[in-house]
Amino acid sequence: MSTGIQEQETDEAETETESQGKPHQERRLEKKRQDAARRDMERKAKEELDDAEDAIEIKVFRYDPEVEGKQEPRFDTFHVPFFKGMTVLDALIYARDHYDSSLTFRHSCRQAICGSDALFVNGQQRLGCKTQIAELDTPIRIEPLPHQEVVKDLVVDMEHFYDQMEAVEPFFDAEELPADDEEQRQSRENREKVKMSTRCIWCGACMSSCNIAAGDNEYLGPAAINKAYRFAMDEREGENRKEQRLKIIEQEHGVWRCQTQFSCTEVCPKDIPLTEHIQELKREAVKSNLKFW
Repeated sequence: MSTGIQEQETDEAETETESQGKPHQERRLEKKRQDAARRDMERKAKEELDDAEDAIEIKVFRYDPEVEGKQEPRFDTFHVPFFKGMTVLDALIYARDHYDSSLTFRHSCRQAICGSDALFVNGQQRLGCKTQIAELDTPIRIEPLPHQEVVKDLVVDMEHFYDQMEAVEPFFDAEELPADDEEQRQSRENREKVKMSTRCIWCGACMSSCNIAAGDNEYLGPAAINKAYRFAMDEREGENRKEQRLKIIEQEHGVWRCQTQFSCTEVCPKDIPLTEHIQELKREAVKSNLKFW
């Protein structure tokens, strides 16, 4: 099934751009092979759609700054055979493999562990591999994460997000280490306290949903602050190291910029109580600055 005249025209423009500089005969044969491959993909997709009991419609954001004819953002429509348990990522992979091989998005483990496929689906940040098609209203609108620069189609530049995560020194740094034959012990109570914060998969969904992060490029953001919480509250690091971490997160663009909107908590695919962790770090920062004379 064709995804529309506009997509066909832009595909032709892309082919023409890539073919520049090649001999005429070679360009002609290459175009014939591409046309034949596209027709074969569409034929197979139509057969599968005809055999399917149900089908869903997805509208996917498209943008490619390097290809003439695709530099203007748009939405392409794909019709995908539906099956029980189908996820948004499954639908995207089908559209890529059966309609347009240039459709670009990130994915890796497909088990909600790697955080690669965070997307903006029907107006909310979600993991593509975790989001069930059956739970969504159709047609399903799939876009890249808001408030981040789009590299191509559904892929956004995550460099700033990673920089903010690194800014809180996200690594275990104990002040004292046990002897070689001893374990670095942690109490059950302390483990339970930091357990939820360790589930962060660096997907960036919370950062994308945060209005403060959208307006303040220096704000550490909920993911980075949660990572700071994970180590600041770990009893094995010691009080001096905790004080150093609190100084990092209580800066002007740290925890005090949070306005407690809970948007980050609502979209977190791992159900981390991000807003609660930020508020607790605010309390810890206040206590660390109290002085009694």
